[in-house]
Amino acid sequence: MESYPSIFNDVIGPVMRGPSSSHCAASLRIGRLCRDLMNNDIKEVLIEFDPNGSLATTHKGQGSDMGLFGGFLGWEAYDERLPDYLQAVDAAGIKIKIEIHPIGATHPNTYKITLKNNKETRTLTALSTGGGMIQVIEIDGAKVFMAGDFYETLIYVKSPESIVNFLKGSIEYDELNVHHGNAIYIEIKSNQFLTHGIMEELKNFEEVLFIKKLAPVLPVLSRKDLVVPFITCEEMLEYNQGKDLSLWELAVHYESARGNISHEEVFEKMRAIVRIMQNAIELGLKGTTYADRILGPQSVNFQLQMKKKTLVEGDVLNTVIMYTSAMMEVKSSMGVIVAAPTAGSCGALPGAVIGTATSLKLSEDEMVQAMLAAGIIGVFIAAHATFAAEVGGCMAECGSGSGMAAAGIVVLKKGTLAQSLAAASMTLQASLGMICDMIADRVEAPCLNRNVMAASTAISCANMALSDYNHLIPLDEVIETMKKVGDAIPNTLRCTGLGGLAITKTAKKIEAMLAKNEEVQNKTFFKVC
Repeated sequence: MESYPSIFNDVIGPVMRGPSSSHCAASLRIGRLCRDLMNNDIKEVLIEFDPNGSLATTHKGQGSDMGLFGGFLGWEAYDERLPDYLQAVDAAGIKIKIEIHPIGATHPNTYKITLKNNKETRTLTALSTGGGMIQVIEIDGAKVFMAGDFYETLIYVKSPESIVNFLKGSIEYDELNVHHGNAIYIEIKSNQFLTHGIMEELKNFEEVLFIKKLAPVLPVLSRKDLVVPFITCEEMLEYNQGKDLSLWELAVHYESARGNISHEEVFEKMRAIVRIMQNAIELGLKGTTYADRILGPQSVNFQLQMKKKTLVEGDVLNTVIMYTSAMMEVKSSMGVIVAAPTAGSCGALPGAVIGTATSLKLSEDEMVQAMLAAGIIGVFIAAHATFAAEVGGCMAECGSGSGMAAAGIVVLKKGTLAQSLAAASMTLQASLGMICDMIADRVEAPCLNRNVMAASTAISCANMALSDYNHLIPLDEVIETMKKVGDAIPNTLRCTGLGGLAITKTAKKIEAMLAKNEEVQNKTFFKVC
């Protein structure tokens, strides 16, 4: 079944807490599916990470443990209890063991999980693919493909033939698969769970052993025969022939088709997202506190210096820097933010778009339009490159956010469609090869600097595009190049903490200081091998 990115699934979202969407939000979604697989009854968990992947070195500091354990408990990605996840797991009586050894993983963000209770043992392997998105690739020894965007019913059977025949004649579904692994089960993807009547009939079959129901974890569901109007920039321009739609209107057309919702619903969904972003910025500017962080509230002093007129003048740029910083600080203090396109790059896009719009005294509707325009640029990146720093370095996160923001700023200034695409192309060109080398495994530094740089570059490239600078390379080709460059970046410079600034003498001192507290928590709540 063909799968296409959704602006609200893959690009601007999820609404969450925590330092990293690919670690926190994605792992929580994986944990929620694990909980469903065990009928909400988990007693023991074995989590295995490959030493050659990213999670072996980052699972604690970037919040994979927090998200995964929160998912085991049934929490949402924005749950206020997430900072206290260790105490909550302990109180729930769930015993957790983490082992780091070769598991044959081919993706850097691979979770191999064994779940037990008093009745059964199940296994699940899943990937975090960037920006909070996931793929479940194996359940109970059988290869599957689940992204969390369907209602999934798993019917475990002695033999599948008679059950498959019954289902094909009795229900409507989007996809039906039979899987053979450590067990045999029939997987049904649909837009709702089986009715009570069908469930009762299934229980009468001798071949049926038991049934599992895995609820969707994404806000926008997929469906059979899903079709979108375009999936590349070139296709979008062909679609727009004779329509003369702006970039934000094209985004609405795409997401309406992708999510099977009206144009008005798309617009209002984005309005709600913009308001969450604005609220986070306001909270950040008041000052944030959190014990487990390495940077304090930088934006508070920046705001003070702006008022004192001690900074190099540039009201729009300085407001954007301040807003970007504030958003990042809320993220680092476990406040509610929007991954846009990721949590690690959550400051650049809203900081640039909302900061520019605020400085220019533009309306909320204009902010929403700009954010939608940014969203469709993100769709092209999600479809043909990646948002995961573990795969493409910080180019995939801050670089993507910067290109998205540049297109949005052009929309704020009533630029043309061609100018919006040129702005995105130039910004992404300027971001090629950016590495990910977080200090002390905290998504704070140099992440804050790079978000600010991304927002600043977006403004510069937007102005260049509005002045009709020639971007030369079409956006589709730049995104294709992003994928190739990301593949060429060494593993040590892709969110592993094994290269760049992360291994400087000072960074290692900071890491050692933070490690003392972590060791106490690890020994208290779960065993790491």
